[in-house]
Amino acid sequence: MKTIIIAEAGVNHNGSLKLALKLVDYAAKAKADFIKFQTYSTNELVQKKLKLASYQKKNIKQVSSQYKLLKKYELSEMYHRKILKRCRIKKIKFLSSPFDLKSIDLLHRLKLRIFKIPSGEITNVPYLKKIGSLKKRIILSTGMANLNEIQSAIKILQKNGTKKKQITLLHCNTEYPANPKKLNLLSIKFLKEKFKLVTGYSDHSEGQLASLTAVSLGAKIIEKHFTLNKNLRGPDHKSSLQPDELSSLVKNIRKIELSLGKKSKKPYKGELINLKFIRKYIVAKKKIKKGERFSAKNITTKRSGLGIPSEKWENILGKKSKHNFLADENIKI
Repeated sequence: MKTIIIAEAGVNHNGSLKLALKLVDYAAKAKADFIKFQTYSTNELVQKKLKLASYQKKNIKQVSSQYKLLKKYELSEMYHRKILKRCRIKKIKFLSSPFDLKSIDLLHRLKLRIFKIPSGEITNVPYLKKIGSLKKRIILSTGMANLNEIQSAIKILQKNGTKKKQITLLHCNTEYPANPKKLNLLSIKFLKEKFKLVTGYSDHSEGQLASLTAVSLGAKIIEKHFTLNKNLRGPDHKSSLQPDELSSLVKNIRKIELSLGKKSKKPYKGELINLKFIRKYIVAKKKIKKGERFSAKNITTKRSGLGIPSEKWENILGKKSKHNFLADENIKI
């Protein structure tokens, strides 16, 4: 199964349709499979008095509340439709995370086949019931969640109509940027074994290393934030990849996929060409007279390209020599 690469534009469009369309262009050029945005109605999402999260405060100085910040980045239905049209033109799939019930309806109207549930909604019961009832494919981020919360979310989705096999879990650390010491990438395998589901990784760390490691650990989806410029104003730009870095990530993931191969062990034809030049054969360590018994004192193994292979060592020991041998000569019996 090919790794699905999601270029997470999120709110890195800064509320500008022009910038959002450019993000689509660059994600398509980088050959990502999906570009993902965030769909929300600020009035439905957050109370006006709620303060900024700590990572938002670091990157945003002029705004005091989440409401004011998010209102700036809210995408209208018209913007969604224009972005979708650009995605079709550029041949990249569109994805978005809904953050409230109204936004679930919007994305359903837009006929999305996959719904991405962000980490913050994993315990939101009415939200999960509504998405579950749509019976769509679901990508469920698990940042901040414990096992009971993940299990509960899966059960709610199933109870409301979603089949378990339609759900993919994404391991995630929701710090921005995430500390490399706290990524716990082995959770990708653990979640797969625990819930018997396809797993992936939503990467909030800096650089490519965590995403590439995740692929080698079996992640089938990689989600990574990207921006046109890390120096733009906004909450997520600094922890995002720039277009050239996104292109590099996609190329490197595809290389890793080729390297991983299959769950088996057998030599390739190209290897076997070198076998006789690299493996050892049994040769005389010193002069051996006819009738003398072979032992570790008079025979050894060396690369010689022909003769009795070293794996026959135990069969040769103790046998009488039928010939005289010079030192370094291949043994024959």
